[in-house]
Order: sequence, then structure tokens, then C-alpha cells
Amino acid sequence: MNEKKEYLIRRFNELHITGMPKVTHLHELKGDYINLTYRLPSGQKIKLWKDEKTYLAAELCKDGSERCFGLTAGDGYLLVCEYGANGSDAEIIVFQKI
Repeated sequence: MNEKKEYLIRRFNELHITGMPKVTHLHELKGDYINLTYRLPSGQKIKLWKDEKTYLAAELCKDGSERCFGLTAGDGYLLVCEYGANGSDAEIIVFQKI
């Protein structure tokens, strides 16, 4: 595993998010595959990633739930979101600059 992936995995694990299993891997995935729509508190809907770019990402099943965590690293940011089947009801848990 390269140093960049190891660093990002460590950063995700240091977030200590309740119910999120330990991160052990990240995959290169296209933005159009991982680019979910999020509703902001104002009601506005946004997407955070560029569909044509490739990001380091992972999906982890949430402990004791049918929901999943989606992890994405790219463009200088870490994102952890939570969502239901097929990316439904996506919620941003952490979005931070790295």
C-alpha cells in the first residue's frame, strides 16, 4: 500500500465515528459512481465531487444497521457520509480539510 493511502486510512480511523468499522482499504473510484446528493440544512441539494475525477473511497457497513458509511478522500478533503440502500437519504457526517 502506498504512503498516501496509509495516511488517509489513518486519518479516517482517527475520526472515531460511532458505529464505523476500522478502515483497512481505499479504492480508486470515479466521481460519478460515488457522487451522492446531500441536502443542506437550508434545503439546498448539492454534490461535492467532480464526476469525471477519480477519488480514493470505501464503503463500510454500519455496525448494527442496514445503513452504510461512504468514505471519500480527494480535492484536499475527507468526507464520511451515511446512507441507505442505493445511496438513499445520504447525510454528511464529517467533511473536513486535510
